[in-house]
Amino acid sequence: FCRVDPYGFERPEDFDYASYEAFFSRYLVVLTRRAIKWSKLLKGNNSIQKSLKVKRYIRKGIPNEHRALIWMIVSGAQANMEQNPGYYQRLLEGEKNAKLLEAIKTDMNRTFPDNVKFRKTADPCLQHTLYNVLVAYGHHNKAVGYCQGMNFIAGYLILITKNEEESFWLLDALIGRILPDYYSPAMLGLKTDQEVLGELVKMKVPAVAELMERHGVMWTLVVSRWFICLFIDILPVETVLRIWDCLFYEGSKIIFRVALTLIKQNQAFILEATNFPDICDKFKQITKGTFVTECHSFMQKIFTDPGSLSMATINKLRETCREKLLSQG
Repeated sequence: FCRVDPYGFERPEDFDYASYEAFFSRYLVVLTRRAIKWSKLLKGNNSIQKSLKVKRYIRKGIPNEHRALIWMIVSGAQANMEQNPGYYQRLLEGEKNAKLLEAIKTDMNRTFPDNVKFRKTADPCLQHTLYNVLVAYGHHNKAVGYCQGMNFIAGYLILITKNEEESFWLLDALIGRILPDYYSPAMLGLKTDQEVLGELVKMKVPAVAELMERHGVMWTLVVSRWFICLFIDILPVETVLRIWDCLFYEGSKIIFRVALTLIKQNQAFILEATNFPDICDKFKQITKGTFVTECHSFMQKIFTDPGSLSMATINKLRETCREKLLSQG
């Protein structure tokens, strides 16, 4: 058995190799089929236009060899990078904010301690790349600077793109456009979206919403890391990458789809909880097991299980939740 997965993550002591092998042998067949379709779609000219067909392809998963390219194109990162040649290098060479550098340095060893590629002893050691991407981003977007959680996201981008500058532009796409205001100092967008999820659960899984209310469990306690880390370290790597495929193309509503599916699928299990710590524990457990490992069927579920979920609905809920938060502040 391989103790380290293809992305460099060490598998935990209790890793279930048997069920993973069973899943992966089935999934490999899917991946091979998808890879052929994608190669035809890209026809060697490495460009795609947004279309229903492309959206369908992305929902079914982007093969790893095309992943960085497709993320770059559909997120707008590619266009931004081409319009700003040399910009990334200039950020690294320019004046630096000492406090920002300190904050980033502090988090370097805390980023993926379980990943062999981020160890100081690794060659090349991805910590250097990660440091550069975060320093450049902090100086590019001074309103955000650096905030915990960004290190994990940038780290994942580096593992997939294997390219420092592309990782920077993808981070910019996520933080600047796709996720509304998650990482600004007040984190208003993040707090808003947690409340929005609460409202969506009231509509779609009312029994769970009622349980949370009865025991006074705030949504932020159980789901804030889902939003901040975009499911990194919460769901298995392959599943996270499949979620990100859709996130780059369809935007932040994908996060709600995933969250609602996890809650809806495990409704009976969550409802067994009888007290506050019990509820928190159930929310930790629903992100493990075969349901989330089987990323292909899981992704089909996120588009059927929660039912319709339009951006208009989400934006309306965001408005009311944001107003409520601001009036409390």
